[in-house]
Amino acid sequence: MVGHLAAVAFGLAVIGSAIGVGLVVGKTIESVARQPELAGRLQTLMWIGIALTEALCFIAIGVAFIPFPAP
Repeated sequence: MVGHLAAVAFGLAVIGSAIGVGLVVGKTIESVARQPELAGRLQTLMWIGIALTEALCFIAIGVAFIPFPAP
């Protein structure tokens, strides 16, 4: 039972991370279209945002596999 819940948590973490990365990249493209002169700075901030989003995914995956004692 715990393994199934961990798999669900893993799936939700991955889906949430994918949505977050998609939003970050989409907003960066929108911002570059509005102000092309800021493309370099925006790209740097985009990569930082992607890294933080993926880090949250990996933390959620790690927590999902911590063996919790049965109640």
